[in-house]
Amino acid sequence: MKNKKIVLAGGSGFLGAGLADYFGHSNEIIILTRNPGGLNGAAHPDAVYVQWDGRSTGPWTAFLEGADLLVNLSGKSVNCRYTEANKAEIFASRTESTHALGEAIKGLKQPPALWINAGSATIYRHAEDRPMDEFDGEIENDFSVQVCKKWEQAFNKINLPHTRKVILRIAVTLGKGGVMNPYLNLVKFGLGGHQGNGKQKYSWVHIMDVARMMEWLYHHPECEGTYNCSAPNPVDNHEFMATLRKTAGHRFGLPAPAWMLAVGAAMIGTETELLLKSRWVLPTRITRAGFAFKYPHLQEAMQQIVGSCPGRRITCFEPPPANKTPVLRSVDLSPNALPEGCRQILPP
Repeated sequence: MKNKKIVLAGGSGFLGAGLADYFGHSNEIIILTRNPGGLNGAAHPDAVYVQWDGRSTGPWTAFLEGADLLVNLSGKSVNCRYTEANKAEIFASRTESTHALGEAIKGLKQPPALWINAGSATIYRHAEDRPMDEFDGEIENDFSVQVCKKWEQAFNKINLPHTRKVILRIAVTLGKGGVMNPYLNLVKFGLGGHQGNGKQKYSWVHIMDVARMMEWLYHHPECEGTYNCSAPNPVDNHEFMATLRKTAGHRFGLPAPAWMLAVGAAMIGTETELLLKSRWVLPTRITRAGFAFKYPHLQEAMQQIVGSCPGRRITCFEPPPANKTPVLRSVDLSPNALPEGCRQILPP
């Protein structure tokens, strides 16, 4: 894609940074974020940051006008304890942002051509017996599944006749940063063995393939609806950790039984489900439609992300070009500063 306008709602995190890396050099990138001032040095050099609250329409809606691609990544992280307050915020941050984007699009003269709403591959049940896909995957009723269902329902009930809509059920995304940092720390300190019994399936996808899939969907207007965004060759937890150790140059790693994970999760404020749920997901629809993964196998993905050097520093982005330093560009949305069309970009 070149010379396109791409809006990333909730795009200041790991996945949004990866998408900005992929699309940013030849496209206009606008990132909707709740806290532009909190980015500091993490601002992406190719992006313009626009403040929104993720819940209601406002001056930010003008930046959706004429967009070629809108990607909604908004939502409170599930890497927390499932207290009632956190559960409520996990639900609300996903459904309210989706609703706000839908209402904003309805008022535009030139709405986005394609809206991709992020979902999660955890919508399928714990599966060690068979893989799940878009055609015969089984959906149950635990908390994380309910979150996914409500999120998709909020998206599907929005009627936008001039905007194509796609849900991507994204698996655990691997790249420089994100979940790889804690995994690499475990390996570094000799704790990189399997978790639980190690038999739980681990569906994953390389962050570049997430971006490539979005680009591919943009160029295939016949594609709409729900797609699994997961590499075609999932592994079990035992193989995942063994591959990571090998790639990072560590032969040995102590395993972590379920009881130890429960204690550790309580201490650091998260849930064991993130490690112990068996996610066995296949990307049947997208591969049948003709999409080819750049990283279909875990070993290839790990080599690209980690390399063979055990001391390699892992970051979210590749270093910017020598003549280009990341600068936070923000937009003044106060009523007195808004020119017609909200297009004036002001310095931080």
